[in-house]
Amino acid sequence: MDDHEMLLLSNQVCFPTYAVANKILRRYQPLLKELGLTYTQYVTMMVLWERERVKEKDLVEALYLKANTLTDLLKKLERKGYVAVRRSALDKRSVEIVLTEAGRELKERAVSVPKTLAEEHWLTDEEIVQFKELLNKLLKGDWGK
Repeated sequence: MDDHEMLLLSNQVCFPTYAVANKILRRYQPLLKELGLTYTQYVTMMVLWERERVKEKDLVEALYLKANTLTDLLKKLERKGYVAVRRSALDKRSVEIVLTEAGRELKERAVSVPKTLAEEHWLTDEEIVQFKELLNKLLKGDWGK
């Protein structure tokens, strides 16, 4: 492939990745709107539903976010009553995020989101497994940090 062919949109990996991500996020929007969450708030809550309590630095790592992005997001979730943000009793420099009772109750309402999307059959079960494996491989790669 010559240099100019490399510039064709149809030869890019990044563009269909970007476009698919946008399509998926747009599909999530009406479902998450019913919960009063953005997608980033939703995935944050997913981590908390799994762990109940998490250090801010671990949340940054799990979600591939920057700390300042997460700080604002956590303030919003705390105002909604879904999480409590506090300094660790063991290490005052460390911030812990704890799921509240309201956050646990939200989990029951949120189960409809993945169920609804799974029913849409974008890919076969086997393709979904393969796709997730490839995406996780890319996420674990060195991106010249």
